Amino acid sequence: MYTIHFETLGCKLNQIETESIARFCADAGFGVTMAHSTASQAETAPVLSIVNTCTVTAKAEQKARRIIRMLLAKFPFSAVLVTGCYAQVEKAQIEQIDSRIVVVPGTAKDTLADFPQFFMDLLTKAGAPKTAEEAAALAKDLRAWQPLRQIPAEQTENRLKPNSKDTKAIESINKFRLATDSFMHHSRGSIKIQDGCSNRCAYCRICIARGESVSLAPAEVLKRVRDIESGGQTEVVLTGVNLTLYRGTLQTESGERKMDFADLLEYLLENTDTISFRISSLYPERVDDALCRIIAHKRVRPHFHLSVQSGSNAILKAMHRPYTAETVVAAVENLRKAKDNPFIACDIIAGFPGETDKDFEQTQELCRKCRFTYIHAFPFSPRPGTEAYTMKNQIPQRIAGERVKWLSDFACKSKTEYAKSFEGKTLKAVVEKRETNIGKAVTENFLHIYIEENKQTLKDLAGKEVSVLIKQALDISGKDEETEATAVLVCDGA
Repeated sequence: MYTIHFETLGCKLNQIETESIARFCADAGFGVTMAHSTASQAETAPVLSIVNTCTVTAKAEQKARRIIRMLLAKFPFSAVLVTGCYAQVEKAQIEQIDSRIVVVPGTAKDTLADFPQFFMDLLTKAGAPKTAEEAAALAKDLRAWQPLRQIPAEQTENRLKPNSKDTKAIESINKFRLATDSFMHHSRGSIKIQDGCSNRCAYCRICIARGESVSLAPAEVLKRVRDIESGGQTEVVLTGVNLTLYRGTLQTESGERKMDFADLLEYLLENTDTISFRISSLYPERVDDALCRIIAHKRVRPHFHLSVQSGSNAILKAMHRPYTAETVVAAVENLRKAKDNPFIACDIIAGFPGETDKDFEQTQELCRKCRFTYIHAFPFSPRPGTEAYTMKNQIPQRIAGERVKWLSDFACKSKTEYAKSFEGKTLKAVVEKRETNIGKAVTENFLHIYIEENKQTLKDLAGKEVSVLIKQALDISGKDEETEATAVLVCDGA
């Protein structure tokens, strides 16, 4: 059996898209490996590695190049297919690394739904490469695949110049073809309901890499949710680049009904039976009374992630963010009214151009006031093609790093305190599927826990929802492992 190896960087969208491509490959007869590979790890060489990349920061792109080079060195007789947002904006740069590389731009990623059968037919005729030269020849054949040759040239390059106001990118034929109702690597189901972004935040080039916002029709979202529910999944994550941009039209007997994200969520709750919904990310200005009334439903998980970025109104304005620090505070208060002690996380950028000590102090004050359960903090990374790339008053890396450290330390302490508040309480949790994660589970409020139970029992429960009693919160400061508490089973999973 020919094997295809997958590596994924970046957001939840990339993760679900990788899962979907892997499912198409498995259905075509390929073996699939999805665990992260390392240079020293002994593995059977795949015939192809697929790397799904990210372009949010320069560090993400550096990591992608490092993984690509590692795979080329570790599997010298294999080709590497690179896709995702980095592949969209820096196609030529990636192709220059090695002749064994095939680049599929991010906006053409959906063509990979048709790729596995073509690739299997090609291997059936020619066999697997046995030399680096044959691997390069295979890559050349893959680049000649008809769907890739039909991609317009402007879709494969970064067309935006610094300070450009034109954020429109060529749309792929169907941005929602990559979907699956059975998941090989993740324990919880996910559905991409929205893609792209029509905002023009000064620091971000996702609008360049993924194009303008598009949404999956409400009826199709419901169909996919029902497919996952009927397959035995107890939870589904609704994902998108910016869920607050969701706009759909439902055809009804009385005519068309326009829907935003709150309307969609209510529609899904009304037309499903048992499955629970987890929301991947929200913009603060859209956490209003209408949305909070719906997320108060018992089948909406008490876990929310807010795209915050800064606590300084001056910096938020410079970023072109459509809200203020006061809006963030109101959103957090609304979420806590809707749910009892929810997990509330956020993103914050430290060191945006012009961020003064006073600006950062305002961010610190916002963190204290909102008591965020966790903060994904990272230093500002100037991205080519964005307004912030050429802004003056760039902040030294040392200062940005110090600010990130404060945010990260605050986040670790806050998450530990949050976990402690659940000691002695019973929660629902989904048991991890992955062999390397035996004993681990994720609770309804997004605590990563270790269940003290024999391995065979936990293997039998993989992917299922169970009830657990939280025994002890763990100090996560200075640790890479993401486990916040220990727990014991309260009842058998179903």
